[in-house]
Amino acid sequence: MISKFQEDSDKDKELEESKSDLDETKDDVKSKKPESKSESEEPPGKKLKTKKEMEEEEREKMQVLVSNFTEEQLDRYEMYRRSAFPKAAVKRLMQTITGCSVSQNVVIAMSGIAKVFVGEVVEEALDVMEEMGDAGALQPKYLREAVRRLRQRQRMPIGKFQKPMSGIVKTKFSESENSIDMENPEAKIPEATSVNAADTKKQKKPKPNNKKLRQAEAAAKKAMVAEDENTIEVAVGTEESIVNGSVETEKKSINQKKKNKNKSKSAKKVQTEPPSIPVSELFPDGNFPEGEIMNHPIPKDLADDRKAKDRFSSEEKRTLDRMHTDIYQELRHGAEAHRQTRQYMQQFIKPGMTMIQICEELENTARRLIGENGLDAGLAFPTGCSLNHCAAHYTPNAGDTTVLQYDDVCKIDFGTHIKGRIIDCAFTLTFNNKYDKLLEAVKDATNTGIREAGIDVRFCDIGAAIQEVMESYEVELDGKTYQVKAIRNLNGHSIGPYRIHSGKTVPIVKGGESTRMEENEFYAIETFGSTGRGLVHDDMDCSHYMKVYDAPFVPLRLQSSKQLLATINKHFSTLAFCKRWLDRAGATKYQMALKDLCDKGVVEAYPPLCDIKGCYTAQYEHTIMLRPTCKEIVSRGDDY
Repeated sequence: MISKFQEDSDKDKELEESKSDLDETKDDVKSKKPESKSESEEPPGKKLKTKKEMEEEEREKMQVLVSNFTEEQLDRYEMYRRSAFPKAAVKRLMQTITGCSVSQNVVIAMSGIAKVFVGEVVEEALDVMEEMGDAGALQPKYLREAVRRLRQRQRMPIGKFQKPMSGIVKTKFSESENSIDMENPEAKIPEATSVNAADTKKQKKPKPNNKKLRQAEAAAKKAMVAEDENTIEVAVGTEESIVNGSVETEKKSINQKKKNKNKSKSAKKVQTEPPSIPVSELFPDGNFPEGEIMNHPIPKDLADDRKAKDRFSSEEKRTLDRMHTDIYQELRHGAEAHRQTRQYMQQFIKPGMTMIQICEELENTARRLIGENGLDAGLAFPTGCSLNHCAAHYTPNAGDTTVLQYDDVCKIDFGTHIKGRIIDCAFTLTFNNKYDKLLEAVKDATNTGIREAGIDVRFCDIGAAIQEVMESYEVELDGKTYQVKAIRNLNGHSIGPYRIHSGKTVPIVKGGESTRMEENEFYAIETFGSTGRGLVHDDMDCSHYMKVYDAPFVPLRLQSSKQLLATINKHFSTLAFCKRWLDRAGATKYQMALKDLCDKGVVEAYPPLCDIKGCYTAQYEHTIMLRPTCKEIVSRGDDY
C-alpha cells in the first residue's frame, strides 16, 4: 500500500511539474506571439484586403511618388513608360536562341522583362557617372561598370547556366529559417512549424486534374491536420487557431483557383500586336460592332418630309430591318477586319519601304483577320497604294522597286468581303505636315457626302454639296497656293454581292444624275481632291483586272486562255485581282492569255488613273448601308 501511495504521489508531482512547464511554455509563446505576427501571415480574424483595395492603395502610392518627382525625373519617367522594345525583333531573337516558335504572350512578357532589366542597368550607370563627377550622355564605360556591379551584387547572371537573383532568394530563405528558430529557442515545438511548412508546400504543388484525386487529397490533408491539431492542442492551445486558419486559407485559395479557372475559360480573346487572331474568334457570338448610326436626311426637293422622319420609329421599317440582320452582320464582320488591319498599317508604314513590302504586309494581315476561305471570305480587290499625282488603281506588279519617300502622298485603298458583301474603304497617308490642308479638305468632303446621302436623296444633290466643301479649301506648297479641286471623273458607287461597281455612281461635282438612292442599297462614298487640273487619265502599267460581271459566253481558242479563265473563276469570280495574285494562285506565263481575255471582253483592265505630273491627290472613302430605319457608316473607326 505504501509503495502504491508513493507511486501515486510521484505521479502527482510529475503532473504538477508538467503543468508548470506547460504554463511556462504558454507564457513564452504568448510573449513571443507579437514578434511572430510581424513576420508571419496575418491572423485569420483580420479581414484580408481585396484585390481592388490593394490596386487602389498601389495607385495612391504611385500618385504620391510621381507628385514628388522633379521636372527632370518626371521627363525620364515619361520616357521610360513610352519606351518599348520592338516585339518583332524580340520574337526573332528568342526563336533564334531557342530554335522553336514562340507565342505572342511570351514575347510580350520577355519585352517587359527586358525593359525592366535595361532600366536597372541604366539607373546603375547613371549612379556610376555621378560618382565619377561626369555629366552628359551615358558612355559605354559607365554601362560596363554598372553591369560589373550588378554581377557583383548577384543581380544578374555571370555565366551561361547561373540563374539570376539566386543569392537574394537564398538569403530570403535563410532569413525565414532563422525567424522560425528564433520563435521557439527553448520550447521545442516542431509540430506547429512542420504543419505550417507542409501546408505552404502543399499550396505550391500543382493540383491534379482528376476531380476524385483532388477530393481524396483534400480528405487526407484534413485528416493530417486533425491529427496534428490533437498533438499540438496539449502543448500549445494558441497554435490551434493558426493551424485552422491555414486550413481555411488553403480552402479559400483552392476555391479561388477554381473560380479563376472558370473565368479564364469564359474570358474574351484580345487581339494581339501585330494582329493575328481572326475577327470571328474575337466575336464568337457573331454579333460584330455596329458602325456609326445616322438618321436619313430629308430630301431637298420633296415637300413631304414625314417619310424620312418617321422611319426610325416605324414598326414596319424595324421589321424590315430585322429581316436583313444576317447581311448586316456579314458587312460588319468585314468592316471590323478592315478597321483593325488599317489601324495596324497606319503604324507600320514608314518611308523607305518598298510598295510591294507594304502591300504584302497589308494583304497578309487582312487575310488572317478576315479568315480567308476561298470565295466565302477574303480580299475584295487588290491593295491600291497610288502615289502623288496617281489618284487610283495602282498596285505594284512583281519586280516593281518603287520606294515610299518622306514627301510622298500615298492613298491606301483596299477591301474585304464576307460571302460577297464588300467593304470598300480608303485613307491617305503622309509624313510631311505641309499636306495637312489637302487631307483635311478631302476628309471634310467625304463626311459631307456621307451626311447628305440617304434614302430618296438625288445623286446630283450629293455631288453639289461635296464640290462646294472640297473647293472651299486652299493648300500652300513650297510657297505657292493651290485651290483643292474635286476630280470630276472619279465617283463613288453602289456595291452589290461580288460586284464592286454595281451600276449606280455617286458624283463628287455638281451636275450629276437626278436618280435617287433606295432602301437597302450599299454605297462607297469616296472623294478625290487634287492640286492639279482635277481630271484624271489612264497612265502607267496596268495592274488591276476584273472579270466582266454580266459578260456573255465567248468561245476561246487558246488553251492558255481557258486555263487562265478557270483560275480566275476559281479564285476571284467577279472580284477584282492583280498580277501578283495570279502569281500567288499558281498561274504562269499568262500575259498573252490575259491580253486575249481582255480583247474578247471577258476581263476588263483598270489601268492607273493619274492627274498631271507634279501635282498631289488625296482620297478618303467609307462604305454605308441605307437601312430601312437609319443610315449606318459601317466602316467608320476611331482613325477617320
